[in-house]
Amino acid sequence: MKQFTNSDIILNKNGSIYHLGLKPDQIYPTIITVGDPERVDDVSKYFDSIDYMTSKREFKSVGGRIGNKSMMVLSTGIGTDNIDIVLNELALLVNYDLATGQPLAKPKSLNIIRLGTSGSVNPNIELNSTVYSRYAIASDSLFDFYNHSFDTISYLDKNLPVIGCSQKLEKQFYDYQPSITLTACGFYGPQFRSSNLTAKYSLADMGEITYQGNKVGNIEMETSAIYGLSGLLGFDSISINAILANRLTGEFSLEPHKIIDKMIKNALETLCL
Repeated sequence: MKQFTNSDIILNKNGSIYHLGLKPDQIYPTIITVGDPERVDDVSKYFDSIDYMTSKREFKSVGGRIGNKSMMVLSTGIGTDNIDIVLNELALLVNYDLATGQPLAKPKSLNIIRLGTSGSVNPNIELNSTVYSRYAIASDSLFDFYNHSFDTISYLDKNLPVIGCSQKLEKQFYDYQPSITLTACGFYGPQFRSSNLTAKYSLADMGEITYQGNKVGNIEMETSAIYGLSGLLGFDSISINAILANRLTGEFSLEPHKIIDKMIKNALETLCL
């Protein structure tokens, strides 16, 4: 049995968990994650009722209901380092007594649905479409710090973990196009953009990545961490992506807000079926 110290489980003065600013009774079984705090309102505006709203740093949360379905939407901020905070603190909130640091008698699972944006790096993934990540490839080093048995692929002299989505949630979102997602540790160089500096690798280099005979379809910054940590913590997770950029042609969506809103409404309808 793990014994946590006060520096392992850090609480705020009101008893909420340190970064998220949430208490155990504010965690609902279905959690929608978004990167941008402003997108929380884009999701929660479709709730029939609101139970609570809270905000701390980049972590904004709204709990509510659509019909009889309870759910919450939580902003994670950008990057796998933030996902490491979010998933671990959610696990502490639902599976541990925060006051004593002791695990609860019956572990709980959560359904994590990421609604994000992404860029296509494959001709088969069209601009303005919506895909789900059947598999995510982690190009960062997060899972160097956790024991795991994830499958791996070799790329640029590195062994990159490959993690699948929840099969349970995949059955719910079966009508979305599947993709293999590369999760990058940054927006510019790690996603093969030159910007002010010259990137060491190119999109052509990334085109060599394959898994089970399939090439990478899209690239973003959170999915592999959500899948990997969810798997290790006993959660179910799936990542839905609105494709706002075609990296191969250099195009960007002319109506990004419309595409994101369509993704949100479709996902909520699917979750409430």
